[in-house]
Order: sequence, then structure tokens, then C-alpha cells
Amino acid sequence: MLMVLVLGGCSQSATPQPATPSPAVPSPPAAEGALGAAPSAAASPSAAGPCTVFPADNVWHADVSKLPVSRDSAAWVASIGAAAKAHPDFGNGFGLPVTQVPAGQPKVKVTFQYADESDPGPYPIPKTARVESGGDRHVLVQDTAACRAYELFDAVLQPDGSWKAGSGAAYDLRSNTLRKSGWTSADAAGLPILPGLPRADEAAAGSIDHAIRFTAPKTRKAFIWPARHAASDAADAALPPMGARFRLKASVDISKFPPQARAVAQALKTHGAILADNGSPWYFSGTDDPKWSNTQLDALKTLKGTDFEAVDSSLLMVEPNSGRSRP
Repeated sequence: MLMVLVLGGCSQSATPQPATPSPAVPSPPAAEGALGAAPSAAASPSAAGPCTVFPADNVWHADVSKLPVSRDSAAWVASIGAAAKAHPDFGNGFGLPVTQVPAGQPKVKVTFQYADESDPGPYPIPKTARVESGGDRHVLVQDTAACRAYELFDAVLQPDGSWKAGSGAAYDLRSNTLRKSGWTSADAAGLPILPGLPRADEAAAGSIDHAIRFTAPKTRKAFIWPARHAASDAADAALPPMGARFRLKASVDISKFPPQARAVAQALKTHGAILADNGSPWYFSGTDDPKWSNTQLDALKTLKGTDFEAVDSSLLMVEPNSGRSRP
């Protein structure tokens, strides 16, 4: 599923003992690509200060390296593909483009196919906003002055400068509030896309401080925190639910990876990856940026399904409707 994102400013050698996984919450079938937010007592309020992509205590930034392995890990890895190779679905010339907009960017009308699960416009999306190539046609726009992000799925620019999209979501990047339970977003799991994208500037700095968005061929008709939406009719418990979190095992040697691939791989060990959409196995999302070296990122293709394990992320949850996580 492709998304359009407009922002204010589309699996250790020492294995812990298995623990009960976070409960999978069934979700009625809903249109892929609608978004919305629900109030949360644990959500961080907006406040003045530097604009980051969600607060430091947000679940996307959580360290999952010490979490226990989920009891469903082996089954979920097998269903995604134990022998399937990892694939960096981003780099120089492909991936998810992010359009930065200035303060006061004029807002325009957005018409949604799935308006009942989309945040209503207008959105500050310029005519020049970059659209993801391929079927999902995501648009990501960031407004750091307002510290907000806007995301669209299946976005098409109209002759009058307005946009039509399958679904859309707007995010306060200083808040931990999640979307309404059962609502989709520009992503099938009802999650924001922006926080799950590794960026070339992060890799250059040597540290990617957040989890990474990824896809799996088949998912279950269920979702677990922090996901808000399911996109499947399958009831097979061997299939992972949306929101399932995986990490690269500590035993996997990444010391010889080139710098950019090593930064991504280390993020997969420390912060893991969150299942956010249906798609090819172990496809990890990131930005489309000429500063990426596709040759360096190719080292990630040496990883395979058995190098990953699912973790019990329920231990991070403070409150079901908040993305705030425990230390």
C-alpha cells in the first residue's frame, strides 16, 4: 500500500525465555488507507521546543534489544519467510520521498475515498509534493515549523491544485496519541509512516534511533499495539498481526557491513522493525534520497528471515490509546 505523507516543518544468540505475546485485537475489515486519532490520557501534549518525530518516549524510539522473545516468533518468521532475504526498499532513486514545507504553507482540499477513517482536510500539500512511484502513491510532507505531519495513500494531484487520495492522516509530532482503534491510516496498520523511515542523514551520523517499517506477504485479521487496524481476512494464528515487532538477533555479525548498512542493521537490533503493511517478505522502508549509497545498502540483502525474531512488545505499553512506551 502506498501512502502520501505531508509533514509539518508508502527480523542474538542469547535468547530470552519466551513470554506471553501482546494480545492480538481483532479488527473488522476496513478500507486500507483511512486515518484518525483517539484521545489518550497518556498522550504527550504539544509543547514549544525543537520539533522531533514524536517524543523520545514514543514506542517508535523504544529499545527492544532486551525484550523477551514472543512465543509466536518461530511461527511468524516461518510465515513471512525463514529463508527469504531482507530487502532495503529504499535508497538513491527509490523509496518514500518526504517533502518539507515552510511555515504558513497554504492548505488545500483533499477528497478521500475512505473519508470515514481519514482525518479531514485541508492539508498543506503543495502541487510540487513528491509522490511515491508505484501502486501505493504515498505522499509525505513535513512541516517542522508547526511540528506536524500529513500522510496520504493513493494520492493524485487535481488540476485545481487539490488532491484526491484513498485515505489520509495528520499527526502532531509532539504527541503520543494514537489513531482511533480500528482506523486505518496511509498505512494498512493504521500507523504513521514517517517515524519508521531510516534517513540518510541519520545513517551518516551513525545512529538511527527508531524502529523501521516493514512488510510481510500474509498477515492475520488482527492487530496489536501500537497498530490500530488489520488488513486481512485470515484467522490463522501462525500469521503475524499488524503491529508485530521484530528485531535482528544479537548474534548476527554486522561488523563488516559498510557504514550505511551497519547503521540500519544496528537500528534493527536496538529498535527493531514494526509490521505495517502487506507486501514482499522482509521489505524494509526508508527514504528516497540521493545521499543513500545503494551499493552500501545492498549488504542488508545478506540478512535472511531466520536472522530475525519477534519480541513481546506488550511490555512497553503504558496505555492502549497512547504511543508512549515504558523505559
